[in-house]
Amino acid sequence: WLDSLRFDNLALRSLPVDTSEDSGPRAVPGACFSRVQPSPLQNPRLVAMSLPALALLGLKAPAADQEAAAEAEAALYFSGNRLLAGSEPAAHCYCGHQFGSFAGQLGDGAAMYLGEVLSPQGERWEIQLKGAGLTPFSRQADGRKVLRSSIREFLCSEAMFHLGIPTTRAGTCVTSDSKVVRDVFYDGNPKNERCTVVLRIASTFIRFGSFEIFKPPDEYTGRKGPSVNRNDIRMQMLDYVISTFYPEIQEAHSDNSIQRNAAFFREITKRTARLVAEWQCVGFCHGVLNTDNMSIVGLTIDYGPFGFMDRYDPEHICNGSDNTGRYAYNKQPEICKWNLGKLAEALVPELPLEISELILEEEYDAEFEKHYLQKMRKKLGLIQLELEEDSKLVSELLETMHLTGGDFTNIFYLLSSFSVDPDSSNLEDFLEKLTNQCASMEELKVAFKPQMDPRQLSMMLMLAQSNPQLFALIGTKANINKELERIEQFSKLQQLTAADLLSRNKRHWKEWLEKYRVRLQKEIESISDADAWNTDRVKVMNSNNPKYILRNYIAQNAIEAAENGDFSEVRNVLKLLENPFQETEDFEEVKEGAEEEGASAAAAACAQETRSRLPYSSKPPLWASELCVT
Repeated sequence: WLDSLRFDNLALRSLPVDTSEDSGPRAVPGACFSRVQPSPLQNPRLVAMSLPALALLGLKAPAADQEAAAEAEAALYFSGNRLLAGSEPAAHCYCGHQFGSFAGQLGDGAAMYLGEVLSPQGERWEIQLKGAGLTPFSRQADGRKVLRSSIREFLCSEAMFHLGIPTTRAGTCVTSDSKVVRDVFYDGNPKNERCTVVLRIASTFIRFGSFEIFKPPDEYTGRKGPSVNRNDIRMQMLDYVISTFYPEIQEAHSDNSIQRNAAFFREITKRTARLVAEWQCVGFCHGVLNTDNMSIVGLTIDYGPFGFMDRYDPEHICNGSDNTGRYAYNKQPEICKWNLGKLAEALVPELPLEISELILEEEYDAEFEKHYLQKMRKKLGLIQLELEEDSKLVSELLETMHLTGGDFTNIFYLLSSFSVDPDSSNLEDFLEKLTNQCASMEELKVAFKPQMDPRQLSMMLMLAQSNPQLFALIGTKANINKELERIEQFSKLQQLTAADLLSRNKRHWKEWLEKYRVRLQKEIESISDADAWNTDRVKVMNSNNPKYILRNYIAQNAIEAAENGDFSEVRNVLKLLENPFQETEDFEEVKEGAEEEGASAAAAACAQETRSRLPYSSKPPLWASELCVT
């Protein structure tokens, strides 16, 4: 099945490759790649494969009688146990600013470039194994990934693609009987977990941090890139990236490298702005927006502690180890702009800073705002007119969601069934549906439960007053303010009844829906056929507001089933995420049948089955609030 793959490894021909054969952790100066070999796994087997992603490589779905053989082949080659003819495994060298500080050399510590496959359509796709073993960039780690993180990356890569968001793809997820020790909760209770490998696919995995290998010693951390003063390699990298991935820019500016590099920086600035606007519009939080996790071609890359926001909270933090909220949902646009600033610094002297900084100021915010508002208009069905007041309507919607603890995805999905007709009985029914998607009293109490010991908080507040320098070392003002806000909100909730909460939520939504109706009325006044307009409006909304996203609890159910040896839930969820905008009632029925077949499993698995019976479009159950991804 895989014999048809044809490799042409342009990156290794175009960029310097390290000559050392030493696979141990080390500095890699003067090179963009190091040759490596995947480490074999015991008894590799396929968890799931994405046929739409593999189709990019020219692989067709195997016939029914060939499925088992194709799965075995995928497990053998995409675990790293055997190499495909023409593949040349290598690990990529890059640096990065992590949580705002320059970390020096990082590189592919667990990922391996296998090569570049030429598809029958003439497209070029880099394929990578993530979790295939040690590389020179593994540092103190083992180069392995486990089932939990691999399933999340596999499913989210494909979910993002089917949501229409630029992303790297995932072709297969292969697990094994090989084990590594992981301290899951960083609490001193390590456990054995299965080594698992994901096949990743993209035009390239080069990132902003790839250009930071030339960085001289950082003024704050003292760390430097491994290839300081190698401007010849920076020029090679720019030539390769622009000619391969931005050929129209290369063609337009072939005789002037400064103009060419400026046009490239302008394009990656705009692509990044549009990408983060897309994230904001589906409530996606990346979790680790370091410069080494930013794609040089504007893709979502490196799925770690990501999360889709459930209850709308502009300050939502999906990464449990992001203590300061640097990468919170509402910070993503400004952080991506900051990262572009670091890329600009890394391109000097091939692109002078005064040129790149001007481009960043001119283009980024304007492109983000434009794309964000265009997308939000589609989500609200504002398809006829573009009015200045639309931005305010969006802000007021989000504020209403925040006040009522509305589920971001489900509220948007519901809005397509809002009737412009001011019939009060319809409005009451609709308000009922909306308030069902708002946080319950129990959910709010969990969300606003104070997290610090009162004595600790008291001590921190005194310290902030008496010794601000010491306080700055051990705490942040933002964290203390957030805790004080939690205490205030929690205290208010104690005085509130469920009926009060419902009444308050209905009032908030009624106020916003009145404004929304007035705006929709302006659309109707500008057209001649209101019925045709309404049909188009619903169609546009239903193709921009997903019904299904990869919520943490859905991923967790799939992970727990897989850890018990049942991969069917991973495959079910993959199928669901391939059609995020469509009702899939048939799929629900298939799923329940599958659950009945598994009724004889162990007690833990049975509890898991019961838990997963919630419809996939449901807002999360209460237990999901305890999930912590780091």
